[in-house]
Amino acid sequence: MWLAYGNIFVGWAAARRGEVAAGIGRMRAGIAAAAATGARLFEPLFVGLLAEGLALDGSAAEALAQLDTAVAAAARTGNAATLADLRRLRGIVLQSLGAANDDGAESAFTQAIAEARRQGSRFYELRAATSLARLWRDQGRGAEARDLLAPIYGWFTEGFDTPDLIEAKALLDELV
Repeated sequence: MWLAYGNIFVGWAAARRGEVAAGIGRMRAGIAAAAATGARLFEPLFVGLLAEGLALDGSAAEALAQLDTAVAAAARTGNAATLADLRRLRGIVLQSLGAANDDGAESAFTQAIAEARRQGSRFYELRAATSLARLWRDQGRGAEARDLLAPIYGWFTEGFDTPDLIEAKALLDELV
């Protein structure tokens, strides 16, 4: 089981650093190996990582299908810890399909924010709010974007060297 989990994370890291096809293959093999052990608790996370890899590969339709699978796994296993981030990723994939999908992306980001708030997860709320603020910025709704993101960013008192806070701060600086 631990070897399978390790292969999933190694595959995800490979996909993130540009070795997308190899990373996807390794994640698929790791997910299959984990399932063969009967381990299902982390299935929503792992399938979400696969969906992220597929999105990086430009396979939006399959990424969306895997996100549906991950959300269903969260309901089945009761492990909803990553649900907000799965919804955020859905928004990113929809947004990648072009402006015609902006309403769907906005809805997914809004759902992600609501889920993060329900769970009390400020980290996932920051990530979702950053994604929604970026969409609104691109739509010429900069003031709304800033009004959404600034108070959420303001909650944080440490970790300003982490990628998510760096990204949020850079976006806020653009929205001045």
